Amino acid sequence: MGEPAPLVVAYDVGSVSPAEIAVGVAGLAPVVFLLPRSPHVRTLRPVLAELGRVVQLTGSAQRDAVLVRRLAPAGVLTFSENLLRVTAGLAHALGLPHHTPEVAEVLTDKYRQRQRLRAAGVDAVACHLVPDAAAWEEALAAVGLPAVVKPVQGQGSRGTFAVHDRAEADSLRSRLFTDPGESWVVEQLLSGQPGGPFGDYVSVETATDPHGTRVLAVTGKHPLTPPFRETGQFWPAALAPDHTAAVSDLAVRAVTALGVTTGICHTEIKLTPHGPRIIEVNGRLGGHLNELSRRACGVDLVRTAALLALGAAPPPAPAPPDRVYFQFNGLAPDSPCHLRTLTGADEIRSLEGITGYRPYVRPGDHLSGGVGSTFMDLLTGDAPDHSAMVDLLDQALPLLRYEFTDGATTWTVSPQRARADDTAQRTPATTTDKAVEGAGVSPRPDPRQSLDSSRVQKPSASGFESAFGSPLLAPDRSPLGK
Repeated sequence: MGEPAPLVVAYDVGSVSPAEIAVGVAGLAPVVFLLPRSPHVRTLRPVLAELGRVVQLTGSAQRDAVLVRRLAPAGVLTFSENLLRVTAGLAHALGLPHHTPEVAEVLTDKYRQRQRLRAAGVDAVACHLVPDAAAWEEALAAVGLPAVVKPVQGQGSRGTFAVHDRAEADSLRSRLFTDPGESWVVEQLLSGQPGGPFGDYVSVETATDPHGTRVLAVTGKHPLTPPFRETGQFWPAALAPDHTAAVSDLAVRAVTALGVTTGICHTEIKLTPHGPRIIEVNGRLGGHLNELSRRACGVDLVRTAALLALGAAPPPAPAPPDRVYFQFNGLAPDSPCHLRTLTGADEIRSLEGITGYRPYVRPGDHLSGGVGSTFMDLLTGDAPDHSAMVDLLDQALPLLRYEFTDGATTWTVSPQRARADDTAQRTPATTTDKAVEGAGVSPRPDPRQSLDSSRVQKPSASGFESAFGSPLLAPDRSPLGK
């Protein structure tokens, strides 16, 4: 017998880890990693080579199709947003299950996605394309203020800005159009319903095959740190059953309207006073969700994605867990700096309910800054209910201390859960121990401090109000609805 046909996995930054891919695909097919030329791939290429065969992409669609055809793969897959269009083109050329090239373009183009959702009657969030500075004023007039400005293509809240008034619009305009190849969209800023200690948005994870689209899970979120920086998530979401059904239905209608016929999608949904609204649909597995799914339900979502790519029937959707399983990510500062020290890891790991702590950076590492969600680490755990999760995080997070320096200034900060209304603030409060190197004085507040360090007063879980006008959590009982 010959070698089984491989599963080709295009790998780059933003993907699930190489180890998760190897574990998830084990027993299904040999893995061949398709690799673009990128700093991330250059670092991890030796690890990838230990887990499977590695093949270098050329960057030419025609040459890469010939290259992959020689591999005679049984399926083509990616977990990286950067490679969705590449893998769609390869799968189309080989007649394999995947997003079509046209669907992949819609999934990775925020303007085209909004247009498609509006035309299908799924969601009508105002959106205007800004290909260059000349279109800026027209976009602002069409959408109005407040608004949110995003790159047409991007992930992890990269380059996403809130614009509340004319002064902010003028300031942002002077910074946006430095790269002539970058296009932007101006969108209506959706206002979320206050959610107590929880975020005012969720994500819906779906799997699509020839039989249709089904919901795998609804993922709850911790509050965003300004402007739109994500700090983690949990299963199950703190939603009542009818609201879970509403966001699930919206996600399935959105995925269907965009033409998705196979694969996993990750749809982010804002919980507004007027009902759920689409933030965006992503045509791949959401970040860190495989770890959460494996720990909460014993279901490997990488394996589910691989089965779909191979044209096989995926396993049943995971059953909702009877505890709350969570992840929390500390955020890097939004201005360039270096990490000097990270302390508290042993203390946080010793807490009951904390199941893991994994730093992503080491002392001496350079952090490039920016408003995207650049994670310092991953904290995992579980609790009996949502209130207990909040209590555990409030106990655990102050134990971590990050010390940063930009060469002139050194400051120390602990991660904190943001308030649910922090994204509406223009200058969020922060708490740091900050001192000029070599001096015993405290300087004026500095934007280099990590924005997830807001000290908050914890509201009770029973104060989480519905996105539809009624309590999402029944009082005096577990928010799990047991």
